[in-house]
Amino acid sequence: MKWRTIFSSKTMGDDEEVKVFGMWASPYSRRVELALKLKGIPYEYIEEDLSNKSALLIKHNPVHQKIPVLVHNGKSIPESLVILEYIDETWRNNPILLSQDPYDRAMARFWAKFIDEKILSTTRKVSFTTGKEQEHAIEEVTEQLKLLENEVKGKAYFGGEGIGYVDIVANFLVFWFGNLQEALGINIFSQHKFPFIFEWIQKQLKIDMVDECRIPKDKHLTYIRTRLAAFKSASK
Repeated sequence: MKWRTIFSSKTMGDDEEVKVFGMWASPYSRRVELALKLKGIPYEYIEEDLSNKSALLIKHNPVHQKIPVLVHNGKSIPESLVILEYIDETWRNNPILLSQDPYDRAMARFWAKFIDEKILSTTRKVSFTTGKEQEHAIEEVTEQLKLLENEVKGKAYFGGEGIGYVDIVANFLVFWFGNLQEALGINIFSQHKFPFIFEWIQKQLKIDMVDECRIPKDKHLTYIRTRLAAFKSASK
């Protein structure tokens, strides 16, 4: 099923056209929406059925045929991390997501890549493995989260005093990760284990735009459990 939603604001001129091809349960898609909302950029959201991808999605991302894709005035930008940088460079109003300092900017990119290539990748292993393999993945992602915990320790946000690039990339920890844990019946991520990340989460929850990007919990749990059931059935 596909639907379109228009999100409006007064930040952009009338001649600007911004579209987001996404999927409601995807943390990669949600981060793009969050960046646009934080910048006050109006956009049209187009929901994709990933089991039956639209011709438009394939047209705008012919290489990977994946969401999210940002389309700005007819030009297509795929890959969520690339999209976030494009948003920040195109609309220079606050909040500025990436520092102008070369070192700070490089480290933000490092941590964003770490989150995607390590934490989220290992989380997929936790979700779609069993037995010893799952146990090893749980240990691995716990150690990865400890590194992220140490990075935010003593800071309001990963980039300093205001929400920025890494905070948006790590935003899946605010809602998405907890729902996944509940569906799996495991406890990797808790306030006791990661107090500094949970302090950061409380700051995120005070931002209206973050709450607007909240994934509906019951719907998300049903979605995750359906996927897990399909995995178990296919593994038999």
